[in-house]
Amino acid sequence: MELAVVIIFILGYLAITLEHTLKIDKLVPALVMMAICWAIVALGLDGFTNWFDPHHGGLVAGFESMDHESKYGLFEATLLHHLGKTSEILIFLIGAMTIVEITDHFDGFGAIKRFIKTTNKTTLLWIMAILAFFLSAVIDNLTATIVLITILKKLLPEAKDRLWFAGMIVVAANAGGAWSPIGDVTTTMLWMKNLVSTEKLLSYLFIPSALCMLIPTLIASFLPAFKGNFGSFEESESEENPASLKMLIIGISAILFVPIFKTVTHLPPYIGMMLSLGVVSIIAEIISSRQFSIMNLDDDAHHHSPVHKSLSRIEMPSLLFFLGILLTVAALESLGQLYFFAEGLTAAIPDNNIIVMLLGVGSAVVDNVPLVAASMSMFKQGPDSPLWHFIAYSAGTGGSMLIIGSAAGVVAMGMEKIAFFWYLKKISWLAVIGFLAGAITFMTMQSSIFENDINAPVTQIENTTNH
Repeated sequence: MELAVVIIFILGYLAITLEHTLKIDKLVPALVMMAICWAIVALGLDGFTNWFDPHHGGLVAGFESMDHESKYGLFEATLLHHLGKTSEILIFLIGAMTIVEITDHFDGFGAIKRFIKTTNKTTLLWIMAILAFFLSAVIDNLTATIVLITILKKLLPEAKDRLWFAGMIVVAANAGGAWSPIGDVTTTMLWMKNLVSTEKLLSYLFIPSALCMLIPTLIASFLPAFKGNFGSFEESESEENPASLKMLIIGISAILFVPIFKTVTHLPPYIGMMLSLGVVSIIAEIISSRQFSIMNLDDDAHHHSPVHKSLSRIEMPSLLFFLGILLTVAALESLGQLYFFAEGLTAAIPDNNIIVMLLGVGSAVVDNVPLVAASMSMFKQGPDSPLWHFIAYSAGTGGSMLIIGSAAGVVAMGMEKIAFFWYLKKISWLAVIGFLAGAITFMTMQSSIFENDINAPVTQIENTTNH
């Protein structure tokens, strides 16, 4: 039965990687394989010999000899545990996405465009790269890519010029997302499980991530595509939203408040995000001068609400994809498959640095969410071990090597019609140089600065007692 779960996972994973070939949204195989995997686990519960208890972080001793009722009680508790942890991530992402959409409702990001006055391609490259690096750390790399490519379309009339800029935005946005707890969904996953902290992410990863952005941008600035000037569009006569800058500042401040809230209260991050969303929503409703009336509660009453409009525009397919992936990996973990895989991987490759770098390369080919989800069960180093930070860096920036390797790349591919092989030929080599530069810098810092050893034993897990 364990083999059946593994086969379903492999087939589902293959369908996800072939999303563009099969023309089936990746959320479909993610949800299907999640449901089938847990159904197999439930139906074959009495036939399994191992069970991994997430509450105690180890295999349950004597699981095979337990009666059905005890096994089923453990099964329900494990499933509820994983659903709870996954829901924390999803609720957090819903809050962050809605705040970004509310900000965009008031054309908050349009305020950024009004500060860009240059017509020099090299200068614009550096402005976009730096904006992508820092903006992605606040509103996540996917949203930052959407915002900056939207601005780019208003600045550059030539589509062939925008291809190059969009490619470099992907590299910079993924680099920026790696060093922030809210910059990339994989880093957010590690942060919400208390495997990395905000302070250590900044001190461990800012320099490697910055080099991952700076070096490719520096090299690109010497390429012919970024030489000379570009002709700008005629200034639009559309009326500027007077609240745009105000909402941009409020939205970004609200998201930045979340790590502070977590540090002060020690509550899960999604609670702070819900507080931020509530405050931003109140301000948005006040600014839009919406009138509340008990006598006017039909559908039209909500039609002009910035909050309701923003909630309707969040990326629900992405949220369902994360749900499917995280719970599928949880099924593999529950059967002890990741535990045994970690043992075999460690025996074959004793250097964890190499394993993590291979994970980064793998994230360029397949989605980094399941890779990081699996690594959280494979590796058992303590909180803020350099290993977790290196995983955050590798998974976050490794996806830049291919256009399909990250959410930022996929959205750029759709917005600017970037061909897979064009990106592979023109941008991938720059992304590889940046990835290696940051990785080498991290390992150099690790050997001279970090107190913990990234190559501590991978599976420091002991069997737990019977339940």
